[in-house]
Amino acid sequence: MSFKDLKLNKPILRAVAEAGYDNPTLVQEQTIPLILEGKDVITSAQTGTGKTAAFALPILQMLYDKQVAPKKGKKIRALIVSPTRELAIQIAKNFVTYASHTDLRSAVVYGGTSIEPQKDILKKGIDILVATPGRLLDLHKQDLLNLDFIETFVLDEADLMLDMGFIDDVKKIERLCPDTKQTLLFSATMPFKVEQLASTILKDPERIEVTPTSSAAKNVSQILYYVPKKSKIELCLHVLRNTIEGNILIFRRTKFGVDKLHETLINNDFTAERLHGDRSQNERQNALADFKRGKVNILIATDVAARGIDINELDAVINFDLPNVPETYVHRIGRTGRAGEFGSSYSFCSADEKPYVKAIQQLINVQIPLEENHPYPLDPKAQPIVHKKQGSKYRKGRKGEGSKKKKKRWY
Repeated sequence: MSFKDLKLNKPILRAVAEAGYDNPTLVQEQTIPLILEGKDVITSAQTGTGKTAAFALPILQMLYDKQVAPKKGKKIRALIVSPTRELAIQIAKNFVTYASHTDLRSAVVYGGTSIEPQKDILKKGIDILVATPGRLLDLHKQDLLNLDFIETFVLDEADLMLDMGFIDDVKKIERLCPDTKQTLLFSATMPFKVEQLASTILKDPERIEVTPTSSAAKNVSQILYYVPKKSKIELCLHVLRNTIEGNILIFRRTKFGVDKLHETLINNDFTAERLHGDRSQNERQNALADFKRGKVNILIATDVAARGIDINELDAVINFDLPNVPETYVHRIGRTGRAGEFGSSYSFCSADEKPYVKAIQQLINVQIPLEENHPYPLDPKAQPIVHKKQGSKYRKGRKGEGSKKKKKRWY
């Protein structure tokens, strides 16, 4: 199938060709016709499958076909909401590329930077707005933008948006748009809470699942290490020195964890950069640019900061902290082994993360191969203890240990 077969107009086809796109991806093939028909769509597909073009191209086509007379001025007719600044900027750049042979104007607004330049752009009039939730609501409260004319509303990376606690903001934004709008929901994973949100804001949606979230990438070899939590950094240094080569993406759960590991790697003569929400926009962009250019070969990031960022030629992923959502594991390791290449994933599991491994293996229906020959093995006596109020905790399983509050040792 070619892009012509998707009934896109000449200006968009010209821009697509200049962008170097030969043929549509599977998610584009399945999604674009449905959007052009005006249907609500919920699509599950991993990063790197062409999701942005899957909604951007038909939106531009529909807006182009229904041009507003110049004397009436431009009004925001398409709204794309994204959870992070990096994603919003990336989406906006794609819209500019695809609209290069039209007179459609787009803009991006996000927090963490001055609001004044964004106000100036909005005053000039735009057709398409890409925004993060917080800044969008701030601008609306100041009567600096009007969502009354929205024809298409897109939620990108919906699962991440809900994990970040944006569900109330998303519902507010959705209610500010007309009831007649078309709603498109895109997500790398489709956990239950995303399904719940979809049922409240979409009308009889068409569902597309290009890469099932339960399928681990076939070109990625997976290795599991059981290791005490306190020894994870030493294990990381060990595998970086002895096992892994090339460009490596390391996932940590918290910003503090990212900073701590980054400092350790630098002190041990590795070249590394870091991505998390407490870094400034310029710092994050420079870190990513250094990694893509090969100035550093290790990038340490939280899931939130790394989501949606397209990184080519990634040799390995390290799950320094295992995710508590099994679909996130699939999404993480799917960042390597792309375009016919082979990749590797290395997962460090401490005692308290054992339930995460069980959930992941149940989802992907695969027993992850265990590497037992390493210098920092986990004590096999570490067993779970379930507390009714506190949930699952792990400690060494020797009978009687931790019976007194002051002597408890949690792992």
